Amino acid sequence: MRAIQPLTALNFCVLALVLNQAPGMAHGKGIYDTEAEAQQRAAEIGCTTVHENNGRWMPCADERQLHRQLRKQ
Repeated sequence: MRAIQPLTALNFCVLALVLNQAPGMAHGKGIYDTEAEAQQRAAEIGCTTVHENNGRWMPCADERQLHRQLRKQ
């Protein structure tokens, strides 16, 4: 069996990360098109508020709180 070359392995990892991203969402779980979607996710991770970010919506009061809550998961 032939070993994978480091550059090829790196390319594979980058491709896997790109393909793993859900459309319309940053941080894998963070940016939503509607306030209602962000509010639903906020409730799932333990936040009570949402905030707007460049015309889209994110759970929690700000990104700092969002990341704190995601680390608890």
